[in-house]
Amino acid sequence: MAEAASPQNGEVDPNAPLFAPQAVYVKDLSFEAPNGPRMQNGAQNPAINLSMNTTVTDLSPDLKEVILKLQLEAKVGETTLWLAELQQAGAFAWRNVPPEDLQRLIGIFCPQYLLPYARQTISDLLLKGGFPPFLLPPVNFEGLFDRAVAESRQQGQMQDPPAAIN
Repeated sequence: MAEAASPQNGEVDPNAPLFAPQAVYVKDLSFEAPNGPRMQNGAQNPAINLSMNTTVTDLSPDLKEVILKLQLEAKVGETTLWLAELQQAGAFAWRNVPPEDLQRLIGIFCPQYLLPYARQTISDLLLKGGFPPFLLPPVNFEGLFDRAVAESRQQGQMQDPPAAIN
């Protein structure tokens, strides 16, 4: 949401809803390649396991930190080729946003905004580790958010929509 300007004098309406990214950064990053970039000759393609979730922290009354946490592991059989863990974070300013809209922005918009940064970081990290790049697949954060809300309602625990999506 962008700030609304008054058409008559160009001034910004201080009561207009605002939700805007302020910063994007790597909060934590880890990479392990136990055997370096070596694979046995004739080895099959590795199986890639991906785990992803989000967490939210209040940095100030009108600033939230959203962290997209990723854990990726490439294995051939029982042998781990590489393991990468990334916490791609962003600081998002907000004001005058209704709580239900804010939850959707945090649960859908923020991780979707952070995903391309995470995709690039993981790809670069694997290249620097001597492996081919791996591009994170597209993620339907809206579908994940809606599913988490439905599961919470079904369990009777629904007070507010979830801020974290697993």
